[in-house]
Amino acid sequence: MIIGHGKQWKLLKKVAEAGEFSHAFLFSGQDKIGKKKVALEWLSLIFGQNLQKGHPDLIMIEPENKEIQIGQIRDLIWKLSLKPYSATIKAALINESHLMNQDAQTSLLKTLEEPRGKTLLILVSDSPEYLLPTIISRVQTVKFYPVEKGEIRAFLQKSKVSQEETEEIVEISSGKPGKIIDMLADSKKLAEFNQKIKEISRISDSSLAVKFQYAKDLSEDTGKIKEALDLWLSYFRKILLSRIKDGKESGKYSPSSLKSILNLIQETKLFISRTNVSARLALERLMLEL
Repeated sequence: MIIGHGKQWKLLKKVAEAGEFSHAFLFSGQDKIGKKKVALEWLSLIFGQNLQKGHPDLIMIEPENKEIQIGQIRDLIWKLSLKPYSATIKAALINESHLMNQDAQTSLLKTLEEPRGKTLLILVSDSPEYLLPTIISRVQTVKFYPVEKGEIRAFLQKSKVSQEETEEIVEISSGKPGKIIDMLADSKKLAEFNQKIKEISRISDSSLAVKFQYAKDLSEDTGKIKEALDLWLSYFRKILLSRIKDGKESGKYSPSSLKSILNLIQETKLFISRTNVSARLALERLMLEL
């Protein structure tokens, strides 16, 4: 089930029913907002069957060791050149496509310039600015935005979630269906989230020594860095919205400083995910600005 994105789905459904569409699309928007989910639902509609468990005519590409390498793209191009096994088209979904390295992007560009046969390529990205401008110019972009609170609230009510938990999830999900699904799948997620937010609040008001120790501890568990930075984003976005609502320009965090912090957290998150730079140094730089 798709949560929100009604306008995007209406457009994509219309395109699928017409049977005439561009050979390449870019689904862009924040992480965990539902881009990949919508892409798979759309491809399922085009193929006429559920593709959640895969299909011989669907090629899925995911990053390996923080990037998508040229070998993966070359393999993709070869597979797309083959005739469909049972469907009417060959399709490919490149998740986190902004993590393609330079060689991989250049290789893909040739395919975009000269598509072969009836193929459909979907790039999914939360940072499309890292894709080559020439790639962007050759795909049809579909933008995804945070889902409105009313839609999230309606979905949770249909899912028999209590009113208290519904309001909590509405506030902390930041309009991201992926976060909502994670919380519904694990009842402990909500309590863990609230506990971690309290920890973040404590750390943000602590000395630099405490912040640097936090950066050191977090850097030693690379699997939790992305989740932690997402929590910091939620924490500061909530403060920013509160400041804007109250019209406050002063205090420890002004709206302008909060926007700078949010941008820096995003940069840190992407920097760590894309490069082999010391996670500890990147996190310490972030701590200096908090």
